[in-house]
Amino acid sequence: MTTQELYDFVLANSENISSSIVTSYVDRDFPCFEVKKENILEVMKHFKESTELSFGFLTTCCAMHFPEQGDKEFGMVYHLHNMQANTRIRVKTFFPKSDLKISSLVSLWPSANWMERQEFDFFGVQFQGHPDLRRILNMDEMNYFPMRKEYPLEDAGRDDKQDKYFGR
Repeated sequence: MTTQELYDFVLANSENISSSIVTSYVDRDFPCFEVKKENILEVMKHFKESTELSFGFLTTCCAMHFPEQGDKEFGMVYHLHNMQANTRIRVKTFFPKSDLKISSLVSLWPSANWMERQEFDFFGVQFQGHPDLRRILNMDEMNYFPMRKEYPLEDAGRDDKQDKYFGR
């Protein structure tokens, strides 16, 4: 199955969640679906439990921070894999800094537990319904989230390194 065929197949078998899909496209041989944050659990449940789709493996769960994008400043990206058909899709959702809450996927994929804890630890995303949301890699005393693009990458006293060289 080609990427375009997979993309068309997923859309054809997702009519019951079509109102939750904001946009969809193919990016670098990956069918991508941007969904409404408030419907993420419903959409992911459909992708996993639909007998036609069967995306039973959550490969990736990671947060993103784009300070210049206003209401889409933060986001989550999930990669799902159908092992039997060896097909993959990407699901994204975005939200503003003022509302960093999103449904946890631990009820669907227990493996999401530590992935979500990592994204909480580094970005401050609050996963609603998570069974044990606490820092996993950083110290509990940290009062900031180090992967947000809110901090300079280098010591301000140095003049040999500039943020522009690091994508800022």
